Amino acid sequence: MTNALEVEDLRKSYGDLDALKGVSLTVPEGSFFGLLGPNGAGKTTFINVLVGLVRASGGDARVFGHDVEDDYRKARDRIGLAPQEFNVDRFFPIHEVLEHKAGYHGVPHDVAAERAERALKQVGIYDKRDTRFDWLSGGMKRRFMLARALVTDPDLLILDEPSAGVDVQLRRDLWDLVTELNERGTTVLLTTHYIEEAERLCDEVAILDRGRVVTVASPEDLMDRGTDRVVVTLRDPPASAASLSAVLPGDDRIEDVSLEEGRLVVTARQGGLVAPDLVRELDRAGHEILDMEIKRTSLEEVFVDMTRHDEGDEDGRDDANEGAPDDAPLETAAPGGGEGSR
Repeated sequence: MTNALEVEDLRKSYGDLDALKGVSLTVPEGSFFGLLGPNGAGKTTFINVLVGLVRASGGDARVFGHDVEDDYRKARDRIGLAPQEFNVDRFFPIHEVLEHKAGYHGVPHDVAAERAERALKQVGIYDKRDTRFDWLSGGMKRRFMLARALVTDPDLLILDEPSAGVDVQLRRDLWDLVTELNERGTTVLLTTHYIEEAERLCDEVAILDRGRVVTVASPEDLMDRGTDRVVVTLRDPPASAASLSAVLPGDDRIEDVSLEEGRLVVTARQGGLVAPDLVRELDRAGHEILDMEIKRTSLEEVFVDMTRHDEGDEDGRDDANEGAPDDAPLETAAPGGGEGSR
């Protein structure tokens, strides 16, 4: 299988600030890949290197086999970027902005017009095609950013905080749309602060912290690394947990046993696998179970645990949205192009 993205030892420094410290990861073609990290982790710098707005200090990045610096045009033509910022030419009707955008990628005008119409219909704002960007509501602006990313028919769709600041209904509409695009074969790279978004949508996630990849795994595998709570309601609970501990299975995944409001609470890794043995041993000891609930650890809890730093640790500053003055971009922002595509 072809890889949509191959990154090896990618580094970027701004003076004494190391925004990326040897990032390596692979995104398979057709996958839905999440990039999670706290503010200052390096996510925006990473994306800006891929689309040519920032020149890496070292390492390699290839998009469908095309080096993002040496073979820039071919790499950039495979990418559609929906950035978090509203960097849009505000003086033209939005359908013209999309036509200009497609034109920067060599799409003939008649084809560009068709693609602009299709993209606006996909995101549900076709009836606003003659409206200037500034006159759109906040939610419509976010939809337009996605339409602009789609107008070039990208093979790799990069979504940088796509649902930031939008209401619940719009967020779910965006989820449905990008899921459908992914099912049709588009590779999606998503950065988000909404952990629920990554948990629901992504096949794999990479956790980025302070310019380094902490881990790459599926959301399910990451949640298995946390601790679950198995809560058991007994007909006649004992006065203390000590008597129950003696009858519980000798499983090194069990980390704690307690009684809370008369219910047995077992804290364990992979609680769903521990629960059957727990039921069996309680039954053998003569305890009647009235109810059982497994409260799985969330991806958010695992994320917070992996990116928590002790007080006094060196601050991780957000990546170089600020862009160093001496950092010459590989591409120049063209009129109406917004993110600097050509």
